[in-house]
Amino acid sequence: MTELARPGKIIAIHLNYVSRADQRGRRPAAPSYFFKPASSLAATDGVVERPAGTELLAFEGEIALIIGTAARRVSVDEAWAHVASVTASNDLGLYDLRANDKGSNVRSKGGDGYTPVGPELIAAASVDPAALRVRAWVNGELAQDDTTAGLLFPLPQLVADLSQHFTLEPGDIILTGTPAGSSVIVPGDVVEIEVDAPDAPGAPSSGRLRTTVTQGEVEFDPALGSMPAVDDLQRAEAWGSRELAGLPTIEQTPPGLSAELRAKLEAAPTAGLSSQLRKRGLRSCFIDGLSANLPGAKIVGTAKTLRFVPAREDLFTSHGGGYNAQKRAFDSVDEGEIIVIEARGDETTGTLGDILALRAKTRGAAGVVTDGGVRDFDAVAEIGLPVFSKGAHPSVLGRKHVPWEFDVTIGCGGATVQPGDVIVGDGDGVIVIPAALAEEVADAALAQEDEDAWIAEQVAAGNAVDGLFPMNAEWRAEYSLHLASLAQEPAER
Repeated sequence: MTELARPGKIIAIHLNYVSRADQRGRRPAAPSYFFKPASSLAATDGVVERPAGTELLAFEGEIALIIGTAARRVSVDEAWAHVASVTASNDLGLYDLRANDKGSNVRSKGGDGYTPVGPELIAAASVDPAALRVRAWVNGELAQDDTTAGLLFPLPQLVADLSQHFTLEPGDIILTGTPAGSSVIVPGDVVEIEVDAPDAPGAPSSGRLRTTVTQGEVEFDPALGSMPAVDDLQRAEAWGSRELAGLPTIEQTPPGLSAELRAKLEAAPTAGLSSQLRKRGLRSCFIDGLSANLPGAKIVGTAKTLRFVPAREDLFTSHGGGYNAQKRAFDSVDEGEIIVIEARGDETTGTLGDILALRAKTRGAAGVVTDGGVRDFDAVAEIGLPVFSKGAHPSVLGRKHVPWEFDVTIGCGGATVQPGDVIVGDGDGVIVIPAALAEEVADAALAQEDEDAWIAEQVAAGNAVDGLFPMNAEWRAEYSLHLASLAQEPAER
């Protein structure tokens, strides 16, 4: 058994296998990461504790990369040369703390023993990074079996990507994602992970990395921080599906959004969602200059896009008449989708009228968003379909536009919108949320709403704003105690 030196950094990727992404119902456009503490590192034949009062400890069989030489701003072609070895790892996680961590995974993935690695190292130079295999067994039953041919982001890309942000140093460990099959484990279970290169000379293998689950006896202290909590969403994701978790199946409403996520987005104001997007570096997700035809309207759905190009007589003749792209888009919109129209910000003509609004309403569309005008404005409002637009205009489409194509990436009100993006609109306007971020952003926005409501209560009670908004360390401690007391309330009833 090879003994690893304590790494300076352990970096893990969120989603990287097609099988896992499809199981989760979302495919990220780019890799995203989190850090794990070096104190979580463990060797084979160790134990991992499921903390008292928790239920959702899950295993994740992964390929670990061990950096051999420092890498800073290396290319994809150069990246693999900086990897000394590969081996097996188990990226254990406690889903009871996942929502509290809000994507950081500090507590849910950082526990002692939560990163077993080994037992043997495979020389990276001896294998093809695109032809590695990872398998996991629970109590001798095969639970995971996939290869790096099924990765969303190849292993050298991860090294190159991380190296453009900070120096990867010798001994650093990169956990490269887990395939479908990860699930919940309980005290007494034995998990084994193996990484090998079956097609390489000698078929090198890491050997089986074994970890036994034990039951912890010490409970978390609510006076110190947030307590473990689970809901059906966390249960479904920890087990791998609602069915495996023993939960009744539910329809996705709207397509691409679970009922739970839709409810969160309906409760979260666009101002809060926009703020959370900015915190994540996304500052161009607001569709400018639109207002709702129905006072107080709130829309939540996934984008079905429609693109108009500037009017040109010959193109309107070939594309504007008959069963054009506009009519096809409104005829094919699915329940819960929002038709988002690129009209280049031109409000001097209509982009839809009452007939198409009625068609969208009948098919169950959640609304329409257009950076152009709306014909039959009052009639559209009477139909009850929420429409966010630049306002009313009586002119027909052909005055300024040619309906060109639908279900493509478009620009609307200064924001890029892709099919399947999450659209949320209310009195403050309309925002676009990348689907992969929707859950994280919704949770963070709702948490901020709760925090702001508590601050408002303190201000109403006569406290000064200074130090309270935003909260300093003293007020933050008071708020933590408030959250801890809320966590205790259900048990005291």
